[in-house]
Amino acid sequence: MVEGRKIIIGIDGVPFRILEELSDKGVMPNFKELRKDGVFKKMKSSLPEISSVSWSSIITGKNPGEHGIYGFTDIIPGTYTMSFPNYLNLKEKPFWVKQKEKKHVIINVPSTYPAKEINGFIVSGFVSLELKKAIQPQSYVHLINDMDYQIDVDSKKAHKSISMFLKNLFKVHEKRIELYRKLWTKINWNNFMLVFTGSDRLEHFLIDSYDNPDHEFHNSFLEYFKKIDDAIGEVNEKMNENDSLLMLSDHGMEKINYKINLNSYLEKEGFIKLGDKPQKRYNNLKKETKAFVLDPSRVYFNKTGRYPNGYVKKEDEENLAEELINSFKEFNINGKKIIQKIYKKEEIYHGKHLNLAPDLVLLPNSGYSLSGSIGKENIFEKPGKIIGMHTQPDAFLYVKKNENKNIVPKYPNVEDFNLILKKAT
Repeated sequence: MVEGRKIIIGIDGVPFRILEELSDKGVMPNFKELRKDGVFKKMKSSLPEISSVSWSSIITGKNPGEHGIYGFTDIIPGTYTMSFPNYLNLKEKPFWVKQKEKKHVIINVPSTYPAKEINGFIVSGFVSLELKKAIQPQSYVHLINDMDYQIDVDSKKAHKSISMFLKNLFKVHEKRIELYRKLWTKINWNNFMLVFTGSDRLEHFLIDSYDNPDHEFHNSFLEYFKKIDDAIGEVNEKMNENDSLLMLSDHGMEKINYKINLNSYLEKEGFIKLGDKPQKRYNNLKKETKAFVLDPSRVYFNKTGRYPNGYVKKEDEENLAEELINSFKEFNINGKKIIQKIYKKEEIYHGKHLNLAPDLVLLPNSGYSLSGSIGKENIFEKPGKIIGMHTQPDAFLYVKKNENKNIVPKYPNVEDFNLILKKAT
């Protein structure tokens, strides 16, 4: 039998619940039909549950301790200065590099900027600073420019006008579809990966509209998912008999009740001491600081030898961990616990880059959006325009039925995806 091709559709930030309900209700009829002939399961996201970490695990099949990406931000070793890791910092190879003998089309996968050479084609997803550097090979730059292609939705519009934001959302989606159609036949590919990130942006600003039929933008929310379903149906129609179809999200999403400024909490509890220059952010940490947080929930000990104002000695780390764990266990608002689970790094990470890992990672209870903002006056804030928060236990995974029926674990996680992709036939 001729080896089939593999098609991967990513729908960023979509929880299992929304796809299940929209397909059950007939809003997504193509996906409803596919569910009859495939495996559709909840999938665990990364820890922390953010796109840069999760997609890095998805495309490499590796733990953050192996691929080295722990968040959208990091601190430059030996300093308190913020850095923004990108694809050049990824320390494991994605599947399209490991399979150099095959040809790949990769469209809009987050955290793949700047694009590197590929056998086939790639245009990076967010965060991409310059379109030209997001494209490989460079011979495709004119094609992309002529299309007026956009990498991401302009989320700033949502802070001014939701109607403007939605107009841009649908425009970006149509450009994504236009590009996939061009490349489907232009390149003789083995693996085709297409990620929609508009879903994440839509939910961040309008997750409340989904469950409220009277909401002004409820129908717009449904319309976006109808368009994704149209794309799913179109791709399914184009597939050959031996092709495999896999779909997934990188994390789930739910409504925020409170935004929690963790560094403000640590300051109140005496773990952080700040100077008098808040504009310096982490460089404003005084030597007496024991621990601090990077977005969204990564706790780092202020270690001697690692940071300029390092305070915590190696022999004191275990005691500090217990102090922090006990404090976070009691952390509450109106008697309701904020933190669901506290992980030591060795419990969730492994690999030769474990030294880069946060010392603790926090998983919040429902509705509490954890933040690493520093220098904030208040510990608790009501959400502003952004009302949707990422969730860890309820991403989704779909695999169209194939000859190997046992390739999907009972409750898969994002690191399993690469192995599932290999076994899909």
